[in-house]
Amino acid sequence: MKSSLATRLLGFAVACSVAGGIAPAHSQESKPWEKIPIPALREFKPQEPKRIELKNGIVIFLQEDHELPFVSGSVLIPGGARDEDASKAGLVDLYGQTWRTSGTAKMTGDAMDDMLEAKAAHIESGGGEDSTSVSWDSLKGDADQVLSMALDLLFHPKFDEQKLRLAKQQLATAIVRRNDDEAEIAGREAAKLVYGADSPYARQPELATIRGVALADLQAWHDKTLGYKLIVSVGGDFDSAAMEAKLRAALEGLPPAKQMPQRHDEFHAPKQALYFINKEDVNQSNVQIVGLGTVRRNPDVPALAVMNDILGGGFASRLFQTVRTKLGLAYAVGGGFGFAYDHPATFDVEVLTQSATTVKATRAALDVIGGLDASPFTDEELKRAKDDILNSFLFRYDTKEKVLAESVRLEFYGYPADYLETYEVALKKVTLADVAAAAKKYIHAEQVAVLVVGNASEMKPGLEELKLGPVHPIDISIPGAPTGGPQGGENQQ
Repeated sequence: MKSSLATRLLGFAVACSVAGGIAPAHSQESKPWEKIPIPALREFKPQEPKRIELKNGIVIFLQEDHELPFVSGSVLIPGGARDEDASKAGLVDLYGQTWRTSGTAKMTGDAMDDMLEAKAAHIESGGGEDSTSVSWDSLKGDADQVLSMALDLLFHPKFDEQKLRLAKQQLATAIVRRNDDEAEIAGREAAKLVYGADSPYARQPELATIRGVALADLQAWHDKTLGYKLIVSVGGDFDSAAMEAKLRAALEGLPPAKQMPQRHDEFHAPKQALYFINKEDVNQSNVQIVGLGTVRRNPDVPALAVMNDILGGGFASRLFQTVRTKLGLAYAVGGGFGFAYDHPATFDVEVLTQSATTVKATRAALDVIGGLDASPFTDEELKRAKDDILNSFLFRYDTKEKVLAESVRLEFYGYPADYLETYEVALKKVTLADVAAAAKKYIHAEQVAVLVVGNASEMKPGLEELKLGPVHPIDISIPGAPTGGPQGGENQQ
């Protein structure tokens, strides 16, 4: 495997040197890298972790790896920011920060810091869109003690008012400065165009919403979510039988796990329209061409994955070759049709270009997207795209730690344990007809919105030349922010 990988990397390095313009003068006549034999990849068969389901519904994954004397683990808990009350948006973020820094009834967060630092170990807590978690890592010799501390934090947190106040200050600073970076602005506002500003998948914390979060809210959140189905994973240098016994002793006494309430979100593709955010302190534009994606359970996902790679998946993609290489209109360009595990993701093509070439670059990207039907896919594109995706498995799941994380993810979203293997088989079976059908079914120019974040004074010609209808300015001012604070510039073109 090592020699095979080295061969691929050598070939890639040579190809990159040519693309970067540093190849010798005779490179056009002689291409020795094309003569390097590339052996077939080994069969994709990741080593699955041991799965244990307790009578109360809690699931444990154990993945032994004795290469290094480390042990790491996590507890994944259903329920995240999309489930919080909109009037207290930011609660899960504050909860994730305050949980660990507060500590437990036995040990304050500061005392925990000191002990863990002395052992070069870590315990962290966090909150995301659909879950919260506690994670830990340590040397093998300290594994039992650190695991005990992590479980104590899981079951007996003692939320501290001072730590909550500090977390609020940090989050308030992030809110006030959220318009500093055009990429952050573009990503945030593009999500609102797809899902809606009030959607749990796009809403954002404000100074007023985090101000209303109290210590009792954190404890109530913890008490509620701890009763859902926990997924515990441990990987590293340990004995599975001994670790299973420890975890059973800690978890089997818990009551039966409650079912997470089903979500009933509604999703609608945006209508074609043009939106603009003026940011006067930049000399380039961030363009987002967005629409509604799909879910990973969709049987068309393998064909969509191949289509994505052809459309905007890398240096050889149509977007890159046209907008950047041939026309020289973008620093970077790419993207495609997204698929999330339990809700529709977004279709998103990003173009980074100079202010003066904003209109040309955006039009060129739209033409490539809209021209998928008119320009048939080729056998060469199909083969390259499949190779790109299948070869990426080598790096995405090349360690036991990554395979363990994927197993937890599949369990969390209710996918079969062999999903990766069946996905690989489905990818290999994708045909040109499948890709063409996917493009025709899912890529609709009239169902994408275009968002431009850039400096209006440097855009010549103006965005009206795109002929996508009126330019809709977006207000990104921050409610309650101090006068003169970062607001991201004016918002009129």
